[in-house]
Amino acid sequence: MDISALARTGTPIRSPLRVLDGVTLAAGRVHEMCGASRHLLALLAAAASEGPVLWIAPDWSIDRLNPDGMAALVGPERFIFVSPKHPVDLLWTLEESLRSGAVALAIAELPELPGLTPIRRLHLAAETGAGRGHGAPVGVILTPEEGGAPGVESRWHLAARHGIRGERIWALSRRRARSLPPANWILERETGRFTLSPVDSKTQAVG
Repeated sequence: MDISALARTGTPIRSPLRVLDGVTLAAGRVHEMCGASRHLLALLAAAASEGPVLWIAPDWSIDRLNPDGMAALVGPERFIFVSPKHPVDLLWTLEESLRSGAVALAIAELPELPGLTPIRRLHLAAETGAGRGHGAPVGVILTPEEGGAPGVESRWHLAARHGIRGERIWALSRRRARSLPPANWILERETGRFTLSPVDSKTQAVG
């Protein structure tokens, strides 16, 4: 694609959020993260972003992010936590955040899968926010179990596969993307760094 031609026609050039090698989130769109370790993946996305991060979680949720645990991945001082009291306000808050363009990354924990219409509204809100903020915002929804929200730009699944010798290993999969095929990796943490390897190269590690 001729980037200079895009610039001449006035089409905005949006850099994706590069979470890890091989893991990118298109800007101005909404992405889904699921699996038991979805919060870790969301925190890695936050670490890769710049500026404040809006984190939306139900007021009635018993699981809360611990700043002490977050600090090794991303500075907790960057986060703005919002806890709506009603289920309908979770998506509303995310939508308004994306529309405002006030933050580059907004994350919402959802207790159940949203329908297609709310996802479309979120995409439109992110498009609107792209013209108001400092770049196109990225929206992330954290969905329970195996996920499956319709209409998302991409869907990522992360689950722990820690080894018996103390290895910190996770199975990461890209289950949906508009322009890329499904893919699987092993995510490892060594001396504070996270690295990705194709799943075929370490089959025994996740067996």
